[in-house]
Amino acid sequence: MAEFSGEIAAQGRRFAVVASRFNEQITQKLADGAVTALLDAGAAYDDVDLVWVPGAWELPAAARALLASDRYDAIVAVGAVVRGDTPHFDFVAGEASRGLADASAEFHTPVGFGLLTCDTMEQAEARAGGLHGNKGADAARAAIEMADLFARLAVDDEETG
Repeated sequence: MAEFSGEIAAQGRRFAVVASRFNEQITQKLADGAVTALLDAGAAYDDVDLVWVPGAWELPAAARALLASDRYDAIVAVGAVVRGDTPHFDFVAGEASRGLADASAEFHTPVGFGLLTCDTMEQAEARAGGLHGNKGADAARAAIEMADLFARLAVDDEETG
């Protein structure tokens, strides 16, 4: 039985971090965490691009454009949607999540999911470098691992196919 897993090894790979400016006091920390995690895992500074979009709603469109360029081994999407008094939260959070998943599936490229969907700003702060760590960094590490796994699976397909 063959068994596959990826490693957090970013050397020689290109990444883009696409970040929402809305709730920027949170998203800047998420983006910083993602970039730092990529560099700490061996990505070269010039192999990491940071792309800012207005809000979480725009994350999937930007991810699709980046993936269509065929320049990246993985994308990391970060943003923060905080529940308010209207159903706006549900639409933005759900559709942004679905759009990112669809983009990853369509382009067969990992998209690390660092979109916070929180009830309060305090919860978001706890996940942007606070008590619960930095979910931007977590998403970057997941994207790195998946890019490595995809590369291993492609090599195995070539060897056995």
